[in-house]
This record gives sequence, C-alpha cells and structure tokens, in this order.
Amino acid sequence: MADLRFELVTPEKLVRAEDVHMVVVPGTEGDFGVLAGHAPVMSTIRDGELAIYKNAGAEPERIAVKGGFAEVSDKGLTVLAESVEG
Repeated sequence: MADLRFELVTPEKLVRAEDVHMVVVPGTEGDFGVLAGHAPVMSTIRDGELAIYKNAGAEPERIAVKGGFAEVSDKGLTVLAESVEG
C-alpha cells in the first residue's frame, strides 16, 4: 500500500512533514486510524497522543498534542494542533 503523507502543524511552525504507514489520532469522538486512501474527513482532536507508525508492524512514535483539528484529504493527513509537547 502507498504511504500516507502526514503533516503536523502548530500556529508557530510546521513540526513534521513525512510519509508514514499510519497515524492514530485522538479525536474528540474517539481515536481513529488513518491509512493511505482514507475517506476525506475533518475532526476536532482532544488532548492526547498521536501514534505514528512509520512502517507496517513497527512500534509507534508517540507525540503529545493539545487540541486542534485533523483533516484527511486526497493529499494525506494534516493535524493542526494548538500545541505539541516533546
């Protein structure tokens, strides 16, 4: 399967932009996973951790985020976080 384009942005800067296998996002209605080819969706996110899987079966890298939005489009996943810890 093709890789997912993932961008993590705060009001101050672009924190990360890379191709990954999957990202699990802490949505306000519950966590949701995004793979390449995911249907377009927008969601608010709650304070929590993004789990970033670089490859299938890999251990996730975790990044703490505080609030914001997630948008999945045909271009990939963009997380607009109020702030990022770590």
